[in-house]
Amino acid sequence: MTAALVVAAAAFFALTFLVHLVSIIAALTRCRARPGALPAPPADAPAVSIIRPVCGIENHIAETLESSFDLDYPNYELLFCVASPKDPIIPTVAALLCKYPKARAHLLVGDERISTNPKLNNCAKGWKAAAHDWIAIADSNVLMPRDYIQRLFEPWTEKTGLVCSPPIGGRPQGFWAELECAFLNPYQARAQYCADAIGIGFAQGKTMFWRRAILDQAGGIRALAADIAEDAASTKVVRASGHKVRLVDQPFEQPLGYRSAREVWRRQTRWARLRRACFPHFFLPEIMTGGIFPMIALGTLAYAMNWPVTILVIALAFLWYGGEIALARAARWHISPLYPVHAVLRDLLLPFLWLDALLGSDFEWRGNAMSVAADSQTA
Repeated sequence: MTAALVVAAAAFFALTFLVHLVSIIAALTRCRARPGALPAPPADAPAVSIIRPVCGIENHIAETLESSFDLDYPNYELLFCVASPKDPIIPTVAALLCKYPKARAHLLVGDERISTNPKLNNCAKGWKAAAHDWIAIADSNVLMPRDYIQRLFEPWTEKTGLVCSPPIGGRPQGFWAELECAFLNPYQARAQYCADAIGIGFAQGKTMFWRRAILDQAGGIRALAADIAEDAASTKVVRASGHKVRLVDQPFEQPLGYRSAREVWRRQTRWARLRRACFPHFFLPEIMTGGIFPMIALGTLAYAMNWPVTILVIALAFLWYGGEIALARAARWHISPLYPVHAVLRDLLLPFLWLDALLGSDFEWRGNAMSVAADSQTA
């Protein structure tokens, strides 16, 4: 084995292990669970509009939508947006409107084609109907805690242009839902908070909290049609305005329920293809993430130095995944007793996921065929 290969293996291992530890610390700083909710704001707190695009029946959908009505905030409105009058979710929303007659809540039906992105088209009418200057766009599967709005305001400074929350998987049912938690929580959320810590935060479409003027200066909600993904376009709009995307402390849960292997794979490939199309210079290094390549590098180094290969690789696995477990427990995220199995499988899949995203363009979102190769702007 050449000296150059040994040096390369040592450098790669040291760099990746250091980045892994730093990312865990960065996420711990922001995501550690608090002892209680944030206090209720005063009666004159800024009014907020919450837009919730809904489409079809999802796991835990009645619970996540109902959480919108129980927020500890004095002045907010709810705008539920659905594209088709035949959508099966409409009776669920209608029942909630009847259950909470005093809530300022409305169901908006219709589809304004401002892009090839169905979610953005669905949200357009909500943005126009929103009565307030502070607007949150929240996916239907986000479970809102009572201090949801307070937590959105908390990171806001004069340099902030958008506040978001990555999805945190909760209440998984079955092996593949556990695997999705391993992707969402100690892997993707950790990466998001690491990026936020160094000042290059990315928008996440699960929750996007805008000050209307910032988006309106860029052309309004139509500006988010510049990319196939509205959160990628949001990131670029905010950065172009001289502001930063920030993440909430303690991100919000998405109850998963049952997931099939196909559902998990298709969701991850969709996101990976969107990252490759929208932020290729950040996507390319993803091939080196996860614990498998650092373990190979350490094993190579140990073999060259005549050190105990198996013992060192196992020790690294304990440290690598033990750090992820510690993060999840401190943040009170779901963590399975079999988490190391799910995490290792996740990391084994990452190179294949990367190759799929590099070579593929097409994907399906809620029955809509889409492609990252297509221009997201409509004529």
